[in-house]
Amino acid sequence: MKKLFLVAAFALIGFSVQAQEGFKLGVTVQLPVGDASDFSSFGLGLDAAYMFEVSDQFDLGIATGFNNIFGKTFEEQGFEFEVEDAQYIPLAAAARFKATEDFSVGADLGYAIGINEGNDGGFYYKPTVGYMVSEATQLNLSYVGISADGGTFSTINLGVLFSL
Repeated sequence: MKKLFLVAAFALIGFSVQAQEGFKLGVTVQLPVGDASDFSSFGLGLDAAYMFEVSDQFDLGIATGFNNIFGKTFEEQGFEFEVEDAQYIPLAAAARFKATEDFSVGADLGYAIGINEGNDGGFYYKPTVGYMVSEATQLNLSYVGISADGGTFSTINLGVLFSL
C-alpha cells in the first residue's frame, strides 16, 4: 500500500512539473511541538502543490512534498541513545482563501505516508496562513498534525513558497 501511495506522490509531482501554471514549490523549517518535541529536535521539508483558481478569492488543488524530522540524541547513565528521524510524504487536497491581495488562509487535508521503518503514517492536516512578499513569493506559517494510533505527531512550520 505504501508503494502505491509513493508512486501516486511522484505522479502528482510529475504532473505538476509539466503544468507550470499554478505550480508552487517551497521549503519549510519545522519545530516539533507536544509529544513530538520529546524525541525530535527540528525538521526540514519540501512542499509542492498545484492550485486551480476556482474564483478570484478561492483556490483548490493538490499538495505533496517530503519532510524529515530529526531525532534527538539522549545520554543516560553513560549510554547514548539516538532516536531515528521521522520521514513522511503528505498526499492532500489543498484549499486557500485569499482574504486580501497579500494575505491568505487555508488548509491541506489528506494522508501522510510514513517512509522510515516503524512509521505507518496517518491522517494529515495542515492549517496555514500565507503572506505574499512579492508577486511570486509567499511566506507561510503552518501547523502540521499527523494522527495515528490514538496520538498526534505535530510541528509548527515556517516556510517560503514560490509560484513557478
